[in-house]
Amino acid sequence: MEEMEEELKCPVCGSFYREPIILPCSHNICQACARNILVQTPESESPQSRRASGSGVSDYDYLDLDKMSLYSEADSGYGSYGGFASAPTTPCQKSPNGVRVFPPAMPPPATHLSPALASVPRNSCITCPQCHRSLILDDRGLRGFPKNRVLEGVIDRYQQSKAAALKCQLCEKAPKEATVMCEQCDVFYCDPCRLRCHPPRGPLAKHRLVPPAQGRVSRRLSPRKVSTCTDHELENHSMYCVQCKMPVCYQCLEEGKHSSHEVKALGAMWKLHKSQLSQALNGLSDRAKEAKEFLVQLRNMVQQIQENSVEFEACLVAQCDALIDALNRRKAQLLARVNKEHEHKLKVVRDQISHCTVKLRQTTGLMEYCLEVIKENDPSGFLQISDALIRRVHLTEDQWGKGTLTPRMTTDFDLSLDNSPLLQSIHQLDFVQMKASSPVPATPILQLEDCCTHNNSATLSWKQPPLSTVPAEGYILELDDGNGGQFREVYVGKETMCTVDGLHFNSTYNARIKAFNKMGVSQYSKTLVLQTSEGCNFETQSASYSQLVDIKKLLAVAWFAFDPGSAHSDIIFSNDNLTVTCSSYDDRVVLGKTGFSKGVHYWELTVDRYDNHPDPAFGVARIDVMKDVMLGKDDKAWAMYVDNNRSWFMHNNSHTNRTEGGITKGATIGVLLDFNRKTLTFFINDEQQGPIAFENVEGLFFPAVSLNRNVQVTLHTGLQVPDFYSSRASIA
Repeated sequence: MEEMEEELKCPVCGSFYREPIILPCSHNICQACARNILVQTPESESPQSRRASGSGVSDYDYLDLDKMSLYSEADSGYGSYGGFASAPTTPCQKSPNGVRVFPPAMPPPATHLSPALASVPRNSCITCPQCHRSLILDDRGLRGFPKNRVLEGVIDRYQQSKAAALKCQLCEKAPKEATVMCEQCDVFYCDPCRLRCHPPRGPLAKHRLVPPAQGRVSRRLSPRKVSTCTDHELENHSMYCVQCKMPVCYQCLEEGKHSSHEVKALGAMWKLHKSQLSQALNGLSDRAKEAKEFLVQLRNMVQQIQENSVEFEACLVAQCDALIDALNRRKAQLLARVNKEHEHKLKVVRDQISHCTVKLRQTTGLMEYCLEVIKENDPSGFLQISDALIRRVHLTEDQWGKGTLTPRMTTDFDLSLDNSPLLQSIHQLDFVQMKASSPVPATPILQLEDCCTHNNSATLSWKQPPLSTVPAEGYILELDDGNGGQFREVYVGKETMCTVDGLHFNSTYNARIKAFNKMGVSQYSKTLVLQTSEGCNFETQSASYSQLVDIKKLLAVAWFAFDPGSAHSDIIFSNDNLTVTCSSYDDRVVLGKTGFSKGVHYWELTVDRYDNHPDPAFGVARIDVMKDVMLGKDDKAWAMYVDNNRSWFMHNNSHTNRTEGGITKGATIGVLLDFNRKTLTFFINDEQQGPIAFENVEGLFFPAVSLNRNVQVTLHTGLQVPDFYSSRASIA
């Protein structure tokens, strides 16, 4: 019953209906509230003027929608017609449910009728507070609206069913508990309201006041008021007009507007409409039952969501913990490799220290012995051993000159952890939600006719299938390590073509591509096998002298130029980036575009200009070498710097192996990088300059040059190695 309470309250005053009337739109309103929201309309909008113009067709004339704006304010409340002096000027009040209520437009004239039924101003208009439909009243005013006796009866039964104490009906704010009820006024009073509104004097002294409980019983036992005709107040309703859908009296059928309409017996139509309402309620009851079941389902969903959330959070934590454990295990493996490299370096250096110490002790002993021999005064005895001592001294000196004083191991750890794919994967770690309305994109198709390799670079092209309807937001290109290892991401973006540089020479790579959008990733494309340019891959340990191998036939050549993108800003390029010089007196570094990590590679540089005896440097370097100092000053470069008379090898600012022979204009400097033997060798004018410059060369290296403004050189690539080096490698 409590859910029904809102149906029993007036939309204007917010209280239970009192003497409700039925508006033509079928909504209800208290009679007193209806009078409070009346407003006056212009004379031209009156029913008489509309009928005179032939536009009136009914007793109640509805205003057009554009006229409603004259009676409604911007907040959907109700305002007065501002263009007439009779419009109320006092501020309006708002009922509990938000409807604006106006005081009467003018004081009502004295009449013997109740205030609610007193005559209303001429040309009055009323707007339904629920559907906002406006209409102009006829001469009958509010008396022309039928009273809703059924609603009154329902309200009475509802109030009687409530066990709570009866409240005063005249308290303005919080109603107090009623103490008496007047049977004649049919109103419940608290003591303050009874003394103020119902004093025991004058005509009110004859009214009978009873306790509230007795008043409730008397209300229930009082005879129900009979509904009378609105046009003929002395006649009761006896028939039902089918066309107008309203009860009518006998007199309406005889002389009223219903005389030509189809009518039926009131009792028969009452039973028929009750049956129709019952049938409609059955359908509504089914919907209400479904709504209750749906609410139960929603409440169960709340509980299920909470349980699933806890379970999903636990699963997510477990997955992340598993990733952390895997990362920790990989960390331990990498640390083990670093420790192994550390032990290896220490062993090599300690062995060299031990060997050098023994050799130095022997050399020192020989020197001391020779000095003592020189002190002898016996010529014949001295000459007997002098030749042998001289040969031993020269032999010992030669032994010290064969790289003995060159460290066999560098102090740097040439290990660089490539964590970018993992970091990228972590950043892309997200939930994949599969929805039928927004599936993942289709698998991309590799365009084989556009895929190719050049030197140690690979270019791949792909596209979406022609009939694909799901757009892709981007693509992920993956390559393995060239040795059949795990795939790793090398490109993530929106483009459909990518060139990957810095691959190993003479290696076979597997490539694949997949597409992604917000809903997830597609399947991988078919794997494409790519072969980079070949390098030297001959065996040197097992080849005998009789099994000579022509190394020049096994070598493929690499073509490359200088790289403006990574060079110092003072470097000046020309001749398609094959010729370089510098605008500064200080040494500046420029790298080649291609990096090498496998095979045997040889290139040359010719000196086009050589002024004032500068010291250009030639060699190889890491990609992050310092660009504003001479090549070899830091630990990222291995170089030979040369002037017009001699040359030196330099790495990490350590100068070694001074060799006679310099360069002039027109000289040719050759650089040979042999990863099979892990050596770096230099040549000047087709002759090897000094011993092997550097050993244990491993990793990724780029050709490099440092020069100043006094030097200009031109790069020559795609060359075979020198003949004498080929022969030496063949018989090694």
